[in-house]
Amino acid sequence: MALAVGLILVALCGCSGQARLREEPPAVRPRPVLPQMRYTIQAGAFKNIDNAVRLTDKLLARKLFAYHFIDESGFYKVRIGNFPSRGEAVEKAEGLKAGRVIEEYFIIAPGDYAAARQQTAGEPQLRNEIIRTAERFIGVPYKWGGESTVSGFDCSGLTMVVYQLNGLDLPRTSGEQWTAGRPVAGMDLSRGDLVFFATRGGTIVSHVGIYLGGDAFLHAPSRGNPIQVASLSSAYYRARYLGARSFL
Repeated sequence: MALAVGLILVALCGCSGQARLREEPPAVRPRPVLPQMRYTIQAGAFKNIDNAVRLTDKLLARKLFAYHFIDESGFYKVRIGNFPSRGEAVEKAEGLKAGRVIEEYFIIAPGDYAAARQQTAGEPQLRNEIIRTAERFIGVPYKWGGESTVSGFDCSGLTMVVYQLNGLDLPRTSGEQWTAGRPVAGMDLSRGDLVFFATRGGTIVSHVGIYLGGDAFLHAPSRGNPIQVASLSSAYYRARYLGARSFL
């Protein structure tokens, strides 16, 4: 009897061991490419983009990181800084308010961004949010303040703002963005990836847009022109296409 029980226990242990060997390892998610945004100040609500540009210029003149954008409401607003803590963001905002640079403000926290909700909503939802944000800019004759006078900043400024509004700290220039992302094969392009071009000839990145799906990408073509959708298969962009990068 004891021998029979022992054999049964051995058999059970053996089955358990085999089951463990058959278990699939947990799926390994790619490590995040970009750091997430932390605490940011939001100020202003302007119908006229020139007012948002002027506020952005004032902030940049104070050596603060700032950009303006169009909200879902259609108003132009300004975001300032990327602070490690809420306390530091509030302290800076109160100083700007006391100096009459800004009036009312509120603090954007890390959990307020789409990127922070990715773990529950999933990557496709974050990509959808990036596209929704980008499409708000279509038709806007975008003007950048301060350092945006540097040639070539318009296109990468647009991509930077769209990603940062969703909580991903994308670098400022097209060259830095190209270096920061994961290479993407042409057939593996996903909505929200960035597509890069050498519009000045050669192989040096000089232009970037946001892939919308199908054959389309959104970009800021040149200073003074509205943000618009273009075709990857157009003769001009096909001849200058360098590749794509993913950050998700």
